[in-house]
Formats: sequence, structure tokens, C-alpha cells
Amino acid sequence: MILLLLLQVLTSCLWLGHGEVVTSSLQSKCPQFFFWQTPPNEALTPANSASICQLYENQYYYATLYDRKERIPVYSAYIYQPKHTKRCQRWMVEPQLIDLKYPKTMETQSYVLHDLKVKKTLLKDSQAVLEDYEHPGDFHRGHLTPCSHTFDSSSCNSTFTLTNIAPQFAKLNQGAWKKYELTTMKNMAQNCKTTYVIVGTVPGRNYLADRVNKPSHFWSSACCEQNDNRMKAWGVIAENNKNAVEELSLGELEKRLTDLYGRGPVSLFNNACPRQLRSIPGYKKPESHDF
Repeated sequence: MILLLLLQVLTSCLWLGHGEVVTSSLQSKCPQFFFWQTPPNEALTPANSASICQLYENQYYYATLYDRKERIPVYSAYIYQPKHTKRCQRWMVEPQLIDLKYPKTMETQSYVLHDLKVKKTLLKDSQAVLEDYEHPGDFHRGHLTPCSHTFDSSSCNSTFTLTNIAPQFAKLNQGAWKKYELTTMKNMAQNCKTTYVIVGTVPGRNYLADRVNKPSHFWSSACCEQNDNRMKAWGVIAENNKNAVEELSLGELEKRLTDLYGRGPVSLFNNACPRQLRSIPGYKKPESHDF
């Protein structure tokens, strides 16, 4: 009995330690992609996750929490800077997910297999690969950090890594979700000094190629300080089998995600972001803040 209790305590400690490591890693290595350097809390963190500061051509462009088991991103966090329109089609993978001895920068699958001489089985064990998306059926490769929200060719290219996408219902990808990315997001971010965005997925029950989880939902959230010092926040969520996007307050989205994930209350942004209203008039940022 005593041994069993010790094992339970040890397991609990390992779980808590794991969650702290993932969150602190993103916060310490690439905090610039989170409003007031505050990542989402651990209610989104799965048991087998990896934190990725997305590195391309020696520059970090966004941050991702990746679910190794489901082979999809839990979320990607970035700063909204929609200045680039030309799309790249060179898909990449993350060598660092295979082993930390490999490069931290994203590389093509061909480079990993032939230049780094990694066995394909090891690559497939660590993440999604190109072959997983060869026969997607009614699903597209849905970006979390989209190319359309980036500022130059390099930042656009950096979004074409398989750790930044998940199977998304084709009609949603080309319909309501695209409209949100290109039109609604632009309108909502007007008068924002800097708009911080977190886009994520909720794991579903079905799989692509028997390996990559098809999310049940896609969601997006944003928070910014406006030019008049008012705070503004919003969110949307979409079922991944319909061509519809539901607009929510940040608080409504967090409550919905709390129910969907079932790991406790979800917090996506620092508490300075308004939960119930899309904006808080007259809000002044404190002169100092402890993260």
C-alpha cells in the first residue's frame, strides 16, 4: 500500500513538472509572441507535448505547442502582421522533435532523411510527415499561423511546417475560416497597436492516414492594446465538419474550450485582456507588471 501511494505521488509530480517545463519553455525562449509574455495555462497541455519556437533562416516567427501523440499542434501563437500575399509550397518538418541533437530550425523532409541521414521510421514516430496528407479526402492542410497574416516572404515560408497545420474540413478552410482570416480579423484588429493571436485545435475521434488526428474544432483568439489605450479581445470557434465560424467574446471562448478539453479552466491570455466585452474603455496599462 505504501509503495502504491509513493508511485501515485511520483506520477503526480512528474505530470506537474512536465506541464511547467512546457509552459516555461515557451515563456522563456520566445515570450515575444504572447501578450505581456503570458502563454495559455496548462489546461491546454496534453501529456506528450513539445514546445517549439518556430525557427526559420535564423529568426523566430511564432511559437507552437505540439501534441506528439495526435501529431497536430495544440496551438500556435503569433503577432498579426498582414503584409505578405505570395504563398510558398515547400513543406517542412522539425528535426528537433526527433532528437535534440538535430537542428532547431525547420527543414525539408528530404533534407532530414538524406542529409541528416535520419531513418524515416524515427521521423514518422516524432511527428506528421508529407505522406500523411497524400490522400486527405475532404480535408485540407489547415494553417494555425497563416501565411496571410505574415509580413514578408521568410515569415510566410515559416508557416509551411507540418507542426503548424492540422486536417481542416475543406469547405471550412476555403470558406468561413478563410473569410475570418482575411476579412473579419482585419476589421477586428483596426486601431490595434500590436495584435497578439493564438490559434488552436481540439482533438477529435478520427484520424487521417490512421496517424494524424482530425480536430473536432478549430479556434482562434486575439488580444490587443488599442491606440487610445483601451484593451480589446475576441475569439471564434468552428466545428471541423461545417462551413461556419461562431464569433465569441474571449471569456465565452475560454469557457467553451474548458468544456471541450476537460482539463480545468482555460486561460488563453494575461488577465488584462477583457473576457466579457470585446473592449474595455478607458483601460490604462500599468507602468510595471510582473509576469
